[in-house]
Amino acid sequence: MKKTKFLVYGGVQAALYVVLTYAQNLLWPGSTTMAIQMRVSEALCVFACFTPAAIPGLTIGCLLYNVSWAQSLPLDWLVGSLATLFATVCMWLLRKVKIAKCPFPALLMPALWNAPLVGWELTVYLGEGGFTWPVFWLNALYVFLGEAIVLLVLGTILYYALTARGLDKKFF
Repeated sequence: MKKTKFLVYGGVQAALYVVLTYAQNLLWPGSTTMAIQMRVSEALCVFACFTPAAIPGLTIGCLLYNVSWAQSLPLDWLVGSLATLFATVCMWLLRKVKIAKCPFPALLMPALWNAPLVGWELTVYLGEGGFTWPVFWLNALYVFLGEAIVLLVLGTILYYALTARGLDKKFF
């Protein structure tokens, strides 16, 4: 039963990630794929504070979106998915480290992992004249800001909404 529950939770989270990212990109084109990407679906990473099923679920969700998005390049399939994998693993490990009853260090993990990895990827793809450190640091900063805003605002709201109603105990 535990394996089934784990697979279902992971599958639902993967599907939610893909659907939310597509919906956002349809409503606000480019907001999920540019340097300052603020994917609302990244707020779902907060689930990694409640269940380890979020680790494969959100990683696969990110991979599925990146593979299915026509403008995505193969390097993004690997880099974006690895950033999500590393971030959610760290979130699960840091879930009990809290400030004001909220796992803020865990919520920063997507920003800390995506900034260097996706920042590097953007520099490789978009950098005119090849890789340069100034362009890398600018891209990393943009990615960090987008991720941090989503997680620290929407992720925190989602975390408190789940815990205040006891949904974290019921669902996870």
